[in-house]
Amino acid sequence: MVARVKKNDTVVVLHGRDKGRQGTVVEVLPKKNKIIVKGCGLVTRHVKARKQGEAGGIKKQESYLNMCQVMPICSSCSKPCRVNTQVSEEGARVRMCNRCKKVF
Repeated sequence: MVARVKKNDTVVVLHGRDKGRQGTVVEVLPKKNKIIVKGCGLVTRHVKARKQGEAGGIKKQESYLNMCQVMPICSSCSKPCRVNTQVSEEGARVRMCNRCKKVF
């Protein structure tokens, strides 16, 4: 099965406090249906120093977003799009834009 969103894709956030913000996908967890988008879903963590020389304190980091909260942006038409899958001539499944019908 081909994933709708993969690592290094550019996506736009559809829901939540970061609605409308764009970013690149850093990590994908397909079994949990979660992703991490760079610069979106920032939360504050109180981190304790674990090693000598490592600084503890309050740090901001990205948290997981649900995969249904984002939509990939097509590289050719530069708009948010739905993703269709199609079998290529080699037999591999490829992702394509539902709007302009070009392969990602």
